[in-house]
Amino acid sequence: MDFDVSVVIVRYGEIAIKSEQIRRKYEELLIYNIAAMLDQDSIAYEGIDRERGRIFVRTKDPKAPASISKVFGVVSCSPATVAGPTVESACAAAAKIGAEVIREGQSFAIMPRRSVKDESFTSQDLGRICGDAVFNAVADRHPRVDLKNPDHAIHVELRESQSYVFTGIVRGVGGMPLGSQGRMIALLSGGIDSPVAAWLMMKRGCEIIPLYMDNTPYLGEDAKRKAVDIAKKLKEWAPGHEMKMYVVPHGRNLRAFIEKGNKKYTCVFCKHLMYKVARAIADREGAHGIITGSSLGQVASQTSENMMAEAYDVDFPIYHPIIGMDKEEITAIAKKIGTLDISVQKAGGCQAVPRHPSIHGRLEEVVRMENEQFEFDELVRYEVENARIIEL
Repeated sequence: MDFDVSVVIVRYGEIAIKSEQIRRKYEELLIYNIAAMLDQDSIAYEGIDRERGRIFVRTKDPKAPASISKVFGVVSCSPATVAGPTVESACAAAAKIGAEVIREGQSFAIMPRRSVKDESFTSQDLGRICGDAVFNAVADRHPRVDLKNPDHAIHVELRESQSYVFTGIVRGVGGMPLGSQGRMIALLSGGIDSPVAAWLMMKRGCEIIPLYMDNTPYLGEDAKRKAVDIAKKLKEWAPGHEMKMYVVPHGRNLRAFIEKGNKKYTCVFCKHLMYKVARAIADREGAHGIITGSSLGQVASQTSENMMAEAYDVDFPIYHPIIGMDKEEITAIAKKIGTLDISVQKAGGCQAVPRHPSIHGRLEEVVRMENEQFEFDELVRYEVENARIIEL
């Protein structure tokens, strides 16, 4: 495109239906997050402005739309040329863009939008007038008007202060601005599922604190390295927001489960302790919930009976954002967000998993073992006090 692009129009979705006070707060947060993403990607911009229903990033960098599209809360964005606030200036800009993009025999359509108080014309009038201007500018190329499936859609937005004309729309990730919904502890392994779960809650506006349960000696250093690399990848989606990761020594307590407990329940007890440790760290960090990568029925510890037993006596919100997804759906998101290539690196499986794990765990058995065989408060205290914190 040779026409002058001096601004990127940013559109959001759910923010628009909030009350005026909340909407303004979320818009300001979204602008902060957009600026942080542009800074992280080394993209220059002159400023970011806000009008009702739109955010305008003043930049000429062609990489800006792709960067902005990664910001949670952005539904779509478009690189646009700016013209005066009159129909005549909008038509002139549309004609110039049409002359740049329309080739011999191609079709086009004008997609008009107006937010001015002048009642002397409608959006349809704006579209018709700009369409005539574009057609006349390329008449020698025998253009066609096709309102349903055009080769080129030329968008014209007429506002009180100026008009914007553009041809492309870059889809964003959507959701809510990061930081608008508090903080949560994200149970993070080196696998495919848990990063997707954490990312989906980030998309809903939650800042996350990754928590990795270090199963050494039942799992090697490669698994830990993968988990840290995944956390760093998730941090790339959260510029401008601090993120720390807890690495908790879990192997000692796993050994106790294997040696003293019902071996079939090793995975159930492992997850049960994870929840209690996560709850303790959440209290320390002022977090509001726990995020897991559980997908119902995918592995032995994720049957409905086991999941009920694992959450016993936790008394804290536990979120399972991928609970109803299958592996294909989860993998597609992992690929999209950049964690899949890390997750599929070989690191071996956990050697603490019993040969025949319980898939129909009974809550009363978990209660009995916790009360009679283990001092869970001490187990939790050991892991939290010996946790290592990594600043990402």
